[in-house]
Amino acid sequence: MIICTNKMEYPLRAQCQRVQKQVMVNGEKERVTLLFMKLANRGSVDTVAQQMAAHPQYLESFLRTQHYILHMDGPLPLPYRHYIAIMAAARHHCNYLVHLHSAQFLKVGGDPLWLHDLQAAPARLRLLDQINKVLAHQPWLTSCAHIQALLKSGEQCWSLAELVQAVVILAHCHSLCCFVFGSDAESNCASFSKSPSGTSPKYCSFDAANGNTNVPPSVTPPPDLITHRRSLDSSSDMTGLKERIQKSQEECEKREERLMQTQALHQTDLEEEDEVICFTDSSRFITDPDFCYQEFAWRDDDHFQVFRVQDYSWEDHGFSLVNRLYSDIGHLLDDRFRSVATLPSLLSHDLRRAIWNYTHCVLGIRYDDYDYGEVNHLLERDFKFYIKAVACFPDTTKTSVCLLSWTSLKPPERIHVNLLIMEARLQAELLYSLRAITQYMIL
Repeated sequence: MIICTNKMEYPLRAQCQRVQKQVMVNGEKERVTLLFMKLANRGSVDTVAQQMAAHPQYLESFLRTQHYILHMDGPLPLPYRHYIAIMAAARHHCNYLVHLHSAQFLKVGGDPLWLHDLQAAPARLRLLDQINKVLAHQPWLTSCAHIQALLKSGEQCWSLAELVQAVVILAHCHSLCCFVFGSDAESNCASFSKSPSGTSPKYCSFDAANGNTNVPPSVTPPPDLITHRRSLDSSSDMTGLKERIQKSQEECEKREERLMQTQALHQTDLEEEDEVICFTDSSRFITDPDFCYQEFAWRDDDHFQVFRVQDYSWEDHGFSLVNRLYSDIGHLLDDRFRSVATLPSLLSHDLRRAIWNYTHCVLGIRYDDYDYGEVNHLLERDFKFYIKAVACFPDTTKTSVCLLSWTSLKPPERIHVNLLIMEARLQAELLYSLRAITQYMIL
């Protein structure tokens, strides 16, 4: 009788497993649906969110982190946060993010005059230019001197808590540029001017990430910006606006100008809204444009050149420091790192580790317990070139020479590769900056 019961239990158990698997699949689909409903209700579904939604578990973690650093409690005022994001995105010529954060900057009450150029911003923000430049292109040069210059600058000095939040925003936006270019979201930067329903969104893209649902009164853009206003009820004006946007984008591409757009800033009545479209060049937020990525020179005899994870790691050092100086951000960042490493994917564990470690390698970080022969074994030459381009000089991936053949990977796996590169880049910048802060604190 017992044997018979066991025979009956086996197909029942298999059926239960199939049902459980189907529930998990349905749960993932439901999670994607809920995320997109949330995004659509608060604004348009932007290209980045569409890409990341292939991995909803990660997208949730990403949105929580971005929401926290841009709109939750913190030492920096909201306009400062978005202006720092603009500075970070401009270093990689990412007009997609410059556009988004310029719109958000105005929405949270930022002074439109600051958008003229970096020199129009307060001196305290301009002081971040040096560390922004170094972290963006040669993070291994980040030193205690950069921290000291910001914390001991007289009346314009930063507090340690403010600096940590600023560094997190810089690293977050630098790494997000990698994903934007790697996933080709930059070429679709005009796609967020419409919501899925075909109507103009009430809120700018990424509002779902930052929780912004209150649109302040309209502000006047800088006089040198090209502006166009229209009524949402006029189909002829809408057609004209599309033509002007398309024409402006073509001109911006030819002249290497950067697009910045601000969405509807206030509702005039129940039937009509005004939308402000602004065009500007992100190069106005850049100083020393010739400073860029250079091949990292490995010198084992120089302990200041090689960043050894065994000496300073995220798990043992960075996490506790950043969490102490900027409450709870360590947990959110750690969740992102863990999430991207454990996503359901056809990428093997060894391949994921090779992508992560090679990204760190080209940024000057070395693991003593890792056999780098695995990188050459698992990653083809073109694959390594792609990783290096996206991680170190992402804006060059717009050219065909940096495009990677993805014939062996499905779309979710391609996105997973870009997420791994982005998160490895994020952690690398955090390690360099947090190590410099640690060195300053123990002086």
